[in-house]
Amino acid sequence: MITKKTTTIIAAFLATIALAGCTTNADKANENLSIAADNFEVQRHIVGVNGITGEYAFEVVGRCSINDQGHQLEVTCRHGENEYRKHMIGLSDNTFYVAEQLGAIDVSVYHTRIIIKPETLLPELELQTGKQ
Repeated sequence: MITKKTTTIIAAFLATIALAGCTTNADKANENLSIAADNFEVQRHIVGVNGITGEYAFEVVGRCSINDQGHQLEVTCRHGENEYRKHMIGLSDNTFYVAEQLGAIDVSVYHTRIIIKPETLLPELELQTGKQ
């Protein structure tokens, strides 16, 4: 027999589960912008600033993905069709950085963006011919 208390507990549990899966439009747009940036679709301007002097410590402009490791900033940029460069920048307690997106890009707030790259799923094969 299900009591009123049991029904209330079950309803509260189901409501908690339903709300946990909800995301806002801003959350979804943010996630999709991050995916786009990691696929080098976002033009960025990244500036490191000395917090004491206010002077620029470094500057990076391009289609770059950012990975903040706390003490080190890893910036991977696309420079050409199949050309990528990774820049590692040491951060200190008095240095901070600002990453500005230079232009708007169209990302959906209604759908999750999933990118599958077949070249990462298939092994790289090397064909050698000749006499053995």
